[in-house]
Amino acid sequence: MLVLASCGMSGVVQPGSAGPAPVTQPAAGLAAVGASPQPQRIATASAPPEPTASSAAASTPRPAAADPDRTSCRSVVHIGDSTSDGLISPDYLPDPRERIDARYAQMGVTTFIPEISGARSIVETHEGYPNAYTVAQQLIQQGYHGCWVLALGTNDTADVAVGSPVSLATRIKMMMSLIGNQPVMWVNVKSLLAYGPYSENDMLLWDEALLQACASYPNMRIYDWAAAVQDSWFISDGIHFTSAGYAARAYLIARALVAAFPDQGGAGQPSSCLVR
Repeated sequence: MLVLASCGMSGVVQPGSAGPAPVTQPAAGLAAVGASPQPQRIATASAPPEPTASSAAASTPRPAAADPDRTSCRSVVHIGDSTSDGLISPDYLPDPRERIDARYAQMGVTTFIPEISGARSIVETHEGYPNAYTVAQQLIQQGYHGCWVLALGTNDTADVAVGSPVSLATRIKMMMSLIGNQPVMWVNVKSLLAYGPYSENDMLLWDEALLQACASYPNMRIYDWAAAVQDSWFISDGIHFTSAGYAARAYLIARALVAAFPDQGGAGQPSSCLVR
């Protein structure tokens, strides 16, 4: 029997278990997002401002005012765990122009499907919400074909650390085999914790597993969030982010999608799996 991690941050869950540890959200009143929202049709906004929450504006790279770059991705599914909650939350980002749907729209995305739920992993389930594999499977069965942003791995890593028999490599392979040849950008992970299943040493194992897998999938890219994120963007739990962190995260993920899958006439495909 697996032993649940007791950090109380992202709800490590045993495969098939009915009673996982509760999720502690990083801000009061922020609930897990439902697992099957309707696609959002989004219109490209005219020159949304750069991140302004706290210090994000000063520390986030900014494109030139007339930057023509756009992603070739017109439809995007974003599957994430609680580290993505703040990307769509008015509690964290009261200015809708800073949220990730607006950032994706700025880069040319016209259909955005958020599939974000606290404690989500690829294999384990939590409080009735489907795991990431089931979410992707349902979308494909419904006929979805487009681009995928997978902001996962924090809970998967912790689940493996406490004894899950499903390895990190197997989890990544499950998602890539299911999605097939559609464009996929993973967002890698980072932690400020020194000990426990959510430690940075464990997160590094996930990031390395992504890099090893990427060589086998021409349609796979990895956004190196771990290299971009600043320590000041984390809240005290060492896992989740401040409003400034989420403002920067939304902007940088959207910009990374352009670098990973640029529109025709752009700079071309990146020369390596890792996008910075």
